[in-house]
This record gives sequence, C-alpha cells and structure tokens, in this order.
Amino acid sequence: MRAVRMIASTVFFVVLILGLQYYVGWHLKLFLQTWFDGVPGVMYWICFWIIAMSYLVSRLLERAVKGRIARGLKWVGSYWFAILQYSVLLLPIADLAAWVLHLSAVPMETIILATGSTVILILLAILTRGSWNAWKPITRQYTIEVPKTAGAVKELRIAVASDLHLGTIVGRSYLRLLVNRVNAIEPDLVLLPGDVIDDDIEPFKRLQYGSLLSGLKSRYGTYAVLGNHEYFGGHIEEFVALMKQAGIAVLLDESVAIADSFYIIGRKDKTAQRLPGGRLPIGELTAGLDHSMPLILMDHQPSALQEAADNGIDLSLHGHTHRGQMAPNHWITRRIFELDWGYLRKGNLHAFVSSGYGSWGPPIRIGSRSEILDITIRFVSQQGS
Repeated sequence: MRAVRMIASTVFFVVLILGLQYYVGWHLKLFLQTWFDGVPGVMYWICFWIIAMSYLVSRLLERAVKGRIARGLKWVGSYWFAILQYSVLLLPIADLAAWVLHLSAVPMETIILATGSTVILILLAILTRGSWNAWKPITRQYTIEVPKTAGAVKELRIAVASDLHLGTIVGRSYLRLLVNRVNAIEPDLVLLPGDVIDDDIEPFKRLQYGSLLSGLKSRYGTYAVLGNHEYFGGHIEEFVALMKQAGIAVLLDESVAIADSFYIIGRKDKTAQRLPGGRLPIGELTAGLDHSMPLILMDHQPSALQEAADNGIDLSLHGHTHRGQMAPNHWITRRIFELDWGYLRKGNLHAFVSSGYGSWGPPIRIGSRSEILDITIRFVSQQGS
C-alpha cells in the first residue's frame, strides 16, 4: 500500500511539474508570436523543453559523460528553476490583469505585449537582485554567554559556514572568498555544519577544492559534519578522506575534546537514519562526556533542537534550510522547522540555523542572504564570575 501511495505521489508530482512548465511555455510562446511574426511552433517547443529539462538532463549526463555540455546544461537548468518559480507566481496575476484590460476593450495585442513585458522586467529584476544576494555574502555577528568554565579559555570565537554546495555552480572563486572572509575574522575555531559539496564529488576532486579549504586558519582547527547532499552523492568515505587531506576532520557521530576545555560533537545527518548503521541519538553522543565542560554540537538539519536542549548541549549549529532560499519558500521552511533561520534560546541551549554560504540550484536568493556566522562565546561560571 505504501508503494502504491509513493508511486501515485510521484506521478502526481511529475504531472504537476510538467503542467506548470507547459503553462509557462504557452505564455512565452504567445508573447513571442505577438512580438515576432512567424515563430515556428515545433522548433519553439523543442528548444523550450530542452531548457525546461536541462537540469535533469545535466544530472544524467554528469553520471555518464563528464564535460562542458553537462556543466552548461546544469547552469541553464539551475537558473530555470528560479524563472519557473517566479513565472508561476507572476503569470496568474498577469492573466487576471489581461482579463480586466480585455473587458475594458483594450486590443488583445496590446494586452499581451504589455503584460508579457511587465512579467519579463520583473523576472529580470528578481534575477538581478537574487544574484546579488547569493554572490555577496554577509557576516553576521553574535555574542552569547555560556554558564560554564572552559579551562583557560575565557572567550571563543567561532566562524561558521554551512551549505557551501561546492560543485559546478559554486566554484573556486567563491570558495576563495569564503577562506578570505573567515580568515579575516581571525577565529579560534572554524565549523562547517554540512553540505560542503553539492551531491557530486567529481568537481571537488577536479577543481581541488580541498586545497583551498586547507587555507582556513584558526587556533583550534576546522571541523565539519555531513549534510544530506553528501549522502545523496554517495561517496562518503572518499569525501571524508579528501577533507582529512585538507586538514579538516569530518565528525561522524563522534566528539572531540579541544584543549581540555570544550567538546565539539559532530552528528551524522538525518538522512543516515534510513541507511545501514543509522545515526546515534544525541543522548548517546554525550553520555560519556564531562558535562561540566561546554558542549558544541553540529547537526546539519535543525530537526532536533529539543533533543539537544534535553541532553545538555550549550551551542548547536545547523544549516540545511537556506531560509527557503527564494521567497516565499521560507513560509514552508518556517512550518517544517521550529527554527528555520537565525537564533533561538531554548533553556540553556543557544541554537543557530544559518541560511548558508552557497546555494542549491540557482545562485539566486530572495528574502535570504548568503552568510557566514561570527559567534563569540563568553564562558562564565555559574555564579557569573
């Protein structure tokens, strides 16, 4: 029965997406035919569906034939995601405006050209602003107090960058910018809470992203955990080995004591629950630790904040949500997660969810910004001394 429901859901989703693609394509064809005489229908639809399916085709080609064609199609398909989403939001409004104008006896040709041009101009504005938000990251600063002592460490400055999504779209120049921005913070610790790569490990190797990541400088080093996209790619052991070569430890349901002063705990992504071996509950990860020392947790998806609070975690760091990346998708992430972006105090837990440094799909952000977190922790005793 579950399999039947899954098949039915998949069929419904595919039909819905294809229907929305056709809805956008029909409007574009109508606009072009009004603007230019003699647009060939068959050739138009061939070109349209190549663009509309380019991301899927690129993923198939990436697995079979590596090369510029696959990478080029991925760029086209990524931007098409943004165009499709905002076209589906704008076109019903344009249709309503066209209907009102038609009732006012405005010539149909004028209506089509006016509403179509308006939609295109708005789309261009969205893509321009969204590109700026995606490629111009900001650094957000926070200062928190943890009521524990951390050995000789009185203050700890952490640079956090989640969701780099290194691959075909997010490349070397943007990664180099991250390294420079993080090093400018002069952090004591650098943490990468998952989705370092964008599924496929091939660009990570070919473009030697590890050599750039090795340039991250801090007193206590750089640590990472896995996100869902590392699991989607399926080369976990190879990725962990490459990160180790870059001087970055990927924590797989394990913890490490730093300077005998505090712990970093790295949890496997929630995706691992469906795989052999699964992942450990936070309670098991912290069971053998000295809870008088500060506990810092990285867990890619912010789906277990209460569990973290209940098990004595002082600081938890998450990503995954991108804050929806393109509004109004944040309405969805806000309903899924207790905290889909920003900061939340939950008992003694300080929880942070980053919108991420990179982007998935189109390098477009509306209602969110690419960001690095600069978190300063001040350790104080229970008496506040």
